[in-house]
Amino acid sequence: MTESTQSLETESWAFALQIYAEPGIAEACLRLQAEAGVDVMILLTAAFAAVRRGIVLQASDIQDMDEACRPWREQIVQPLRALRVALKSVPLPAPVPATEKLRSQIKASELAAERLQNDLLAAWLQQKAPASWAVASEELHAVLGSVVLLALQKRGSGQIDALLPAIDAIVAAARGIAA
Repeated sequence: MTESTQSLETESWAFALQIYAEPGIAEACLRLQAEAGVDVMILLTAAFAAVRRGIVLQASDIQDMDEACRPWREQIVQPLRALRVALKSVPLPAPVPATEKLRSQIKASELAAERLQNDLLAAWLQQKAPASWAVASEELHAVLGSVVLLALQKRGSGQIDALLPAIDAIVAAARGIAA
């Protein structure tokens, strides 16, 4: 791994944590994940590519990103997430303080798995040369819309219209922290 790849991994992860912590963004991301099947790490990496590297990803790029991390997401991240969510209410003895401790440990593991997915995506992004110009809000909106559309297509259902407010919120937050 080159120093520049490590730097890109660190920078993209810091961006993901920063934007996710912005008011309303966690909810927007989780809505896109729940209602459209969006991979939040792909969404945040696409936003990072646009606002920090000046790269406007095309639909084919987003599909390539998805393929680069799909096995990890499906075999590691999603099963950890399913365990964490299940421990909120079932099976017995959940939820009790002992299962909440286990749930917290699984949540930490899920976050670590997402960090490793970020690293996969950053390594993929390393092949794209950064641009020296700023990406317009409309371009960022189009990129994030492409991420959502890909997720909807994979599910074979859904309309993007109801999800536009979530995309708008993420665009605004990304633009705000890019400044």
